[in-house]
Amino acid sequence: MTNKFENAVGPVLRSGELADAVIEAIREDNPGQEVEVVDRQAYLRVRLERECVLRRETLERCLGRPISLHQVELILGSFAGQIETTEHYIRFYLER
Repeated sequence: MTNKFENAVGPVLRSGELADAVIEAIREDNPGQEVEVVDRQAYLRVRLERECVLRRETLERCLGRPISLHQVELILGSFAGQIETTEHYIRFYLER
């Protein structure tokens, strides 16, 4: 894994259809941010600098069906940074 992000945040997701949709939604919800995805076959590590937002509305559009963010938590193996969750979004962030 590269070390280009000094303040990396983001989810580690079990691979599959939902993880692919989460990554697509993260790319859309974080314009102007570089999104690094490290594929370890069994899981995908998603890294952004300082903040990563995932909105339920965007995820539903990418997935093509309604979804609860609780379902994302079920494939969330780990994460970097701090996490804030609501029924509308999940935010990974770093505050010092």
